Amino acid sequence: MAKYDFVNAPDRSGTDSVKWHIKKGELPMSIADMDFKTAPEIITAMKEKVNLGVFGYEWPEDDYFKAVADWFEKEHGHRPQQEWEIFTTGVVPAISAIVRRISHIGDNVLVQAPVYNVFYNSIENNGRHVLSNDLQFNGSNYTVDWEDLEQKLALPLTTLMIFCNPHNPIGKVWTQEEVQRIADLCYQHHVILLSDEIHGDLVRQGPSYTPSFSVNGSARENVISLVSPSKTFNVAALHAATAIVPNSNLRAMVNRGLNSDEVAEPNLLAIPGTIAAYEHGHDWLQALIKQLNVNFAYAQEFISKNLPQVKVVAGNATYLIWLDVERISTDSQGLAGFLEKETGLVLSPGSIYRGNGNKFLRMNLACPLTTVKDGLERLRAGLTKYSA
Repeated sequence: MAKYDFVNAPDRSGTDSVKWHIKKGELPMSIADMDFKTAPEIITAMKEKVNLGVFGYEWPEDDYFKAVADWFEKEHGHRPQQEWEIFTTGVVPAISAIVRRISHIGDNVLVQAPVYNVFYNSIENNGRHVLSNDLQFNGSNYTVDWEDLEQKLALPLTTLMIFCNPHNPIGKVWTQEEVQRIADLCYQHHVILLSDEIHGDLVRQGPSYTPSFSVNGSARENVISLVSPSKTFNVAALHAATAIVPNSNLRAMVNRGLNSDEVAEPNLLAIPGTIAAYEHGHDWLQALIKQLNVNFAYAQEFISKNLPQVKVVAGNATYLIWLDVERISTDSQGLAGFLEKETGLVLSPGSIYRGNGNKFLRMNLACPLTTVKDGLERLRAGLTKYSA
């Protein structure tokens, strides 16, 4: 019998789950959390904590920061120094706090669209201006327009770049050379590089991701990496993440921003949950990736066989598949609404990620294979009806 269960999904209806707050008969494959139970080692650590029965104020100690550093060394071959690390309640709260602390109202914050939609909220809700170095799509892959990137970083009002590494929604794993080049350009133009690395552990195949804190030379002085077990282990409600900031001055600024916004203190399970994930989660992650590869292979084959008008843009990371539906519609919002109404399948319309996202749908495959099959059958039925 398999050590970990990726066949059965707990029933999350009626549990305050955002993803499963749905109408009867609907199938949510949009929000980026998994339908798998987390690693049993994490559950055990949490139960032990709850059994203690006392939940006063807490602060992460050396064992927390060592667990983060050990994980990065073992999984990714780069060990951050423990003094570079700061606890925070999540990658998104940290992004918003850093936008407020590091940039000024009216500044440009550079992104690479199509990109995770919450970046735009963090920028625009704080009175900053989104400037996009749109990723260039050639029909099968996305690449960086380096000339455009350099021009936009050189603008006096560009003070911060939010980098998605690996990239959500396209699933791209940036090479070491690309990460270094982006960091070097930011340093050259006095732009802080804020790197969201929440999907870094979920590289399904090919070369591992390169943490931004691992870049060489002076560029490292300008880098903030944000990491978390939340996507890796399906523990988003744990509200635990770590900012890794090599430069002591920049780290002090980030620390002040996180504390001013009160997003620097753990809840009762954040510390034991994270330590258990990072100390004992290696085998579970390998088993998860194996299952994700089965799901992706099935989805790609099903789509090429049954939905030739849809093209899979297959990145090597994340559990999210990026579907090019340009031959069916360039209004992904309308198409997603149609699919939901007609088949109950809930997908993310690519338009929310801006860039060329209006021609794409994002589908979450982090669920049992039976659910993947159900979702794809609904997709086929809905697209057939839409095109009729």
